[in-house]
Amino acid sequence: MVESRLIGPVRVVGAGLLGTSIGLGLTARGLDVILADASPTNLSLAIDYGAGRAAAAGDAPQLIVVCVPPDVTADIVARELEAFPDAIVTDVASVKLAPLTELRERGADVSRYIGSHPLAGRERGGPLAGRADLFIGRPWVVAAHDAISYQRATAIDDLILDLGATLVEMSPEDHDNAVALVSHVPQVVSTLMARRLTDAPGSALNLAGGGVRDVTRVAASDPELWVQILGANPAPVRQILLALRDDLDRFIDALADPAAPGARRQVAEEIAGGNAGVARLPGKHGQDRRYSVITVMVDDTPGQLARLFNEIGEVGVNLEDLRLEHSPGAQIGLAEISILPEAVSRLTTELAARGWRIVG
Repeated sequence: MVESRLIGPVRVVGAGLLGTSIGLGLTARGLDVILADASPTNLSLAIDYGAGRAAAAGDAPQLIVVCVPPDVTADIVARELEAFPDAIVTDVASVKLAPLTELRERGADVSRYIGSHPLAGRERGGPLAGRADLFIGRPWVVAAHDAISYQRATAIDDLILDLGATLVEMSPEDHDNAVALVSHVPQVVSTLMARRLTDAPGSALNLAGGGVRDVTRVAASDPELWVQILGANPAPVRQILLALRDDLDRFIDALADPAAPGARRQVAEEIAGGNAGVARLPGKHGQDRRYSVITVMVDDTPGQLARLFNEIGEVGVNLEDLRLEHSPGAQIGLAEISILPEAVSRLTTELAARGWRIVG
C-alpha cells in the first residue's frame, strides 16, 4: 500500500461519481474516509463498494471534500465549515467564483475553504461508476484566494497528489473563463448540433461518421446538471458564444454567394483559423506534437482488436491514440490509429504483410 500524504480522516460529502472515486482512491492508500450523502441508497452503495464508511459521533476530519451539484455547493460548504471548525474544506464543482462569492456574502470562514476542480469524469454517473484511478494524470485546478494561507491549503494539494492528478493553480476568475472556453461552450455547441439530428431523415443518419459523432459526443450529458453549470458561469459563456455567433455570421454571408469576390477566401481563412486553433491543443504528455493517422479495417469478431494492438507492438511502433468507428450495415470496424509520421510507411507495410486491410 502506498503511503498517503494526508493524515485523515477525510470526509467526502456526495457519493456520486466524483465523491465515490475520491473515496476509493483514498481508501486504497489506507486513509479513513467518511462518506455522507442525501441519498441513503447512494451512500450504501458507495460504502458497499469500499469507498469509505458512514459518519459516526466524534468524527474530526482533517479535510472535507464537497462533491454536490453546483446549485447547492455553497450551502453544503457553509454547513460543513460550521459543523467542523478545525477542518479544511474544498469542493469539486465545475465553477469556482460563484461559490466563493456566495460564501463571502454569507460571512463564512473562507480562511478554511478553497475551491478546486478535477477535470475528470465518465459518461455515466453515480457511485457504481466510481473508479479509484479516475483522476490519474488528469488536471486538478486549485482556485486560490487571499483569505486562505498556503500552509492551510497544503491539505488540498496532498489530496490531489494522493489521487495521482496534476495540480494546476489558477484564480477563480481565470478558472471560470478557461472552462467556459474548453468545456462549457463546447457542450452548448455539441448540444445544438445534436438537436439538428432530431428531425433528420434516417437516410441521412445512416451516413453518420466520425465527424458528426465527434462534434456531438458530449451532447448526451445530463440537462439538469448543465442548467446549473451554465447558470453559475453565464458571463464568460455568453461572451464566447457572442463571438462565435459573429464567426457564424461571416461564414453564412460567405456561403450566400460562394462565387462572389472574396467569398471562397473567407471560407478558407475561417477553416485555416480552425487548423491553427487545433494545433495549439497539447498532445500526448502535454507535447505540442501532431500525429499521422492510418485506418485499418477490423472484423467485428472477438479478439481481432487485441490482435491488431499486439501486432503493432511486435512491429515496434508506439500507438499514440486510437478511435474506433463501426461501418453501418457491415460486420467490420474502422480503427483510426495515430502514430508518429516517420512510422507510417513501415507500419503500413508490416500490417499489410500480416493480412490487415489498410483504408485510404
